[in-house]
Amino acid sequence: MLLDFEKPIAELESKLEDMKQLADGSDKDVQAAINALEKKINQLKRETFENLTGWQRVQLSRHPERPYTLDYIYEITSDFIELHGDRNVADDKAMVGGFGTIDGQTFMLIGQQKGRNTKQRQMRNFGMANPEGYRKGLRLMRLAEKFNKPIVTLIDTPGAFPGLEAEERGQGEAIARNLKEMFTLKVPLICVIIGEGASGGALGIAIGDRVLMLENTWYSVISPESCSSILWRSWDYKEQAAEVLKLTAKDMLSLKLIDGIVKEPLGGAHTDVKWMANEVKQVILKNFKELSALPVDTMIEQRIDKFCSMGVVKE
Repeated sequence: MLLDFEKPIAELESKLEDMKQLADGSDKDVQAAINALEKKINQLKRETFENLTGWQRVQLSRHPERPYTLDYIYEITSDFIELHGDRNVADDKAMVGGFGTIDGQTFMLIGQQKGRNTKQRQMRNFGMANPEGYRKGLRLMRLAEKFNKPIVTLIDTPGAFPGLEAEERGQGEAIARNLKEMFTLKVPLICVIIGEGASGGALGIAIGDRVLMLENTWYSVISPESCSSILWRSWDYKEQAAEVLKLTAKDMLSLKLIDGIVKEPLGGAHTDVKWMANEVKQVILKNFKELSALPVDTMIEQRIDKFCSMGVVKE
């Protein structure tokens, strides 16, 4: 799948392939033209992906080939064991979690999971968790705390499921309880936004000692489309809304709402999944090492202070 801003690059790459097929390897002029075109493509890629607009990054975060939570988990852990159910209502397939080992250290890994095809998307509810998904997440966090295991959450959701049945079962209460309980967990908590980070659906598993964003992801109280429909009564202003919302990783870091940005390969995380997963792995291990050196009381105090200071303005 090609996004609009990728089409000029794709056209040059197609032209390059044609030139390579026609070249016999002995014509120096043709080889020089191929080298020049390769250089031009690399330069265009850098210029394009280093200067993406907010809306273009939103589009990249939703790319259908982009790695999802389980893709990262299976790449970075050696023995992941998925755990199911909230021990109350059901097992929400939109929220996955379980124990896994990264370089000899056991972590509890939790995150929203989207689907690759229509059947999977329906099963995963498009990554939109119900109340039982958030209650399952909290149950797994408490289990990790019981066995003194650090927690990693991978966030990728267009929002919590907004259906009437979700509200009847206490969607707001489930998310609010997660926020409250995550502040006082006695183990290191590392949160990584790997795709979409929309509204309370993302925040429900994103209260951590370290909150990080991949380069081409977004994090906001509302999606650009929904913001546009509310303010302008139309989805036609979604690009403008994306800029005004300041939802990119750079915006979030400048506003001190996150703690760091994880670099993506040129073209997005889907262009080199193994490389991207290794980057996520390294940043998890680095932050865990820093957090594990802190006394528990200090870690919790810093976690609370970090979120309480957000939005505070001093004249």
